[in-house]
Amino acid sequence: MKLASPKAFTLAALPKTISSIAISVGGLALFLIFGSLLLISSPIGSTVQVYFLGRGVGIDHSVNTNTLVVPTLLEVVVPPSANNVQKKSGDVLTPEKISENSPSEISDIKVESVGPVSKNEFWSKEIAPSEVQSVVENSTSVDNQTDEETSVKSLNSTSSELVVNSSKADSGSCDLYHGKWFYDSSGPLYTNNTCPVLTQMQNCQGNGRPDKDYESYRWKPSQCNLPHFDAKKFLELMRGKTLAFIGDSVARNQMESMLCILWQVEVPRNRGNKRMQRWYFKSTSVNIVRIWSSWLIHQTSAPLDFAPAGVVKLHLDAPDEGFMDLLPTFDVVVLSSGHWFAKQSVYVLNNEIVGGQLWWPDNSRPKKIDNVEAFGISVDTILTAMGTHPNYTGLTIVRSYSPDHYEGGAWNTGGSCTGKSRPTLEGELVENGFTNVMHEKQVGGFNKAIQKVSNRSKLRLMDITEAFSYRLDGHPGPYRNPDPNKKTKRGPHGEPPPQDCLHWCMPGPVDTWNEIVLEIIRREYEGTATSTA
Repeated sequence: MKLASPKAFTLAALPKTISSIAISVGGLALFLIFGSLLLISSPIGSTVQVYFLGRGVGIDHSVNTNTLVVPTLLEVVVPPSANNVQKKSGDVLTPEKISENSPSEISDIKVESVGPVSKNEFWSKEIAPSEVQSVVENSTSVDNQTDEETSVKSLNSTSSELVVNSSKADSGSCDLYHGKWFYDSSGPLYTNNTCPVLTQMQNCQGNGRPDKDYESYRWKPSQCNLPHFDAKKFLELMRGKTLAFIGDSVARNQMESMLCILWQVEVPRNRGNKRMQRWYFKSTSVNIVRIWSSWLIHQTSAPLDFAPAGVVKLHLDAPDEGFMDLLPTFDVVVLSSGHWFAKQSVYVLNNEIVGGQLWWPDNSRPKKIDNVEAFGISVDTILTAMGTHPNYTGLTIVRSYSPDHYEGGAWNTGGSCTGKSRPTLEGELVENGFTNVMHEKQVGGFNKAIQKVSNRSKLRLMDITEAFSYRLDGHPGPYRNPDPNKKTKRGPHGEPPPQDCLHWCMPGPVDTWNEIVLEIIRREYEGTATSTA
């Protein structure tokens, strides 16, 4: 008979409990040894948190750029091959280029989502270790730079824009409306030749304007970056929804800018009618709508008291019913108003004439309000009506008063913006008293209305007035039509040629409005916090 070895006999003779303890201790020792080896080969700190921002998954045909977007926090776990890279707390990394051309090099980086990622936002491609290492090593050169000092780099044809920073750009806490304009050599999002729907009056290059730098200045908020407009992301965020631009000709200007940007990725179908313009994007069932409403409030031309027929009567306490019945069908509404309060009209409150603009037949009757006060009341009226509509649940974006830049007079008294070719520098800005007081009344009306919201809609102020006060270069000026014989220079006595210093060239500064609109929508639909004003 073969006897068991002394060692086997000894273990077998021990109680089962003691045997289990011995095995556990041995396993723990092996684990500690193995863990120590791993820590030596791949130090703690090899984890880099990144945000990917860019112009969108796919091709931006206007600039021939392939870019990728993942606007959610990702964790990039650096493998042992990059074991010398360490991420220190507080490191700020500049935008760097990540190649998409060499799939064979992409092997060892694991990308893990640590935040909510929609099915259309997740980026499945991995990153080469050498590129991650390069990004982290280069970060030390900008650790002491402020956001204003760190410019946005131009995108090459095969790169994404990488921004590693705090959550400012994605948290909704960043103030979008204070910052600086800078020249972006990557150029505009489209050209006048790649958009067939822009109004001729805004086609500045087509109308012979000789300079074009105004097309390429971009807005940089002081605390974060405002991403380039990503047309595919916009269409995905708005899938099955309708965006309506409602208001005056500046609303048309902004709507056409939106269409021009989206046109670069998909040609929409025109499904408009006499009541409203409507463009339909089949891939995502998105509708872009525009409805004309000069003042956004109820108007009539019938005689009233001492105001005869033919003069427009504005009922300052009633909304424009021309679009209010359509309101429940809109998911996002962008409002534009203010400039028509400089035109002839009669102001009515409680069916009583209380003032007028460019019309007042009896000086013995005192005016109770002027056009500035009337504008403030109108803002309160329309926003309150929208915020209390029982069937409206959408997002209302109030784009603040768009500054004009007539110098030396008003639009009808010889004002001019001829020859302006760059944004005004900070010390050069000349305050426009009328713009300032109209903006003040608009903000006041907004603040009153927001206290009265009782439905499930949301109200946001898109406060662009100050930022765009610097963009006197962005108007058509004398380049309002393609007539080769039009006057573009001052006359012999300094008189300016006929010109437009209110609307905006396309492409041009107006495109920034829609970049801000997209950012507001993103914050709302992706659940990040935002303020109401």
